[in-house]
Amino acid sequence: MTQEPTDPFAAPVDVLPTKDGYDRWAEVYDGDDNPLVALEEPWVDRLLGDVRGLSVADIGCGTGRHAVRLAAAGAAVQALDFSEGMLARARDKAGELNIVFHVHDLAEPLPFPDEIFDRVLCGLVIDHIADLGGLFREMHRVCRPPGFVVISVMHPAMMLRGVQARFKDPASGREIRPASVPNQLSDYIMAAAKAGFAFDHLSEQSVDEALANRLERARKYLGWPMLFLMRLARGGQGASLPAVNNPSKAVPSASR
Repeated sequence: MTQEPTDPFAAPVDVLPTKDGYDRWAEVYDGDDNPLVALEEPWVDRLLGDVRGLSVADIGCGTGRHAVRLAAAGAAVQALDFSEGMLARARDKAGELNIVFHVHDLAEPLPFPDEIFDRVLCGLVIDHIADLGGLFREMHRVCRPPGFVVISVMHPAMMLRGVQARFKDPASGREIRPASVPNQLSDYIMAAAKAGFAFDHLSEQSVDEALANRLERARKYLGWPMLFLMRLARGGQGASLPAVNNPSKAVPSASR
């Protein structure tokens, strides 16, 4: 679907089916200087903690940006995605690391036995998922007590800015948007609660001056909530969960 902007000076936009969009994005994803990715990755590391010797699932692994880092830190990683283009990039980066890749559509049950993983990660994926309840139940099923699940997602407030997952096609110059679902924070929280998780961490993270100075693309979002994070305990108790070094803080209101 082509979405022509009302502003005649704005770049034209193509909205593609999610899989097709990510297959196209794979070519440039890792060099995109995406401020959301830059904000998210340190938080994922804090929330997961030490993964040495652990079994970890990377649900919607994309180009393997988390899977490669986790395997290098000593985890045994099972990584899955439905984009063949993204998985090709991930396999190229993985080398001899302990990662098994799977082609899998998250609309279907996860291809794993019950209670097999110590940690489950789903990074920047669930804004493309319509059946949140099904996916959260599956993540609960494959995570063994007292393990936990870490979720990151673009904050729904970004859609108020007209922002969703997107990239510029280097060949055509057009903006490509893989189809997204307008889920709200309440949708994510209720899906987790109904799946049986206990909440250990919820936070909303915004762009600060340090990130804006490092990535100029981030500056226009300064002070705006960009990232939502959840850490969900599988066993109903938080005793085994690592401390988070940077405590969550209130996100200032902003108008742009």
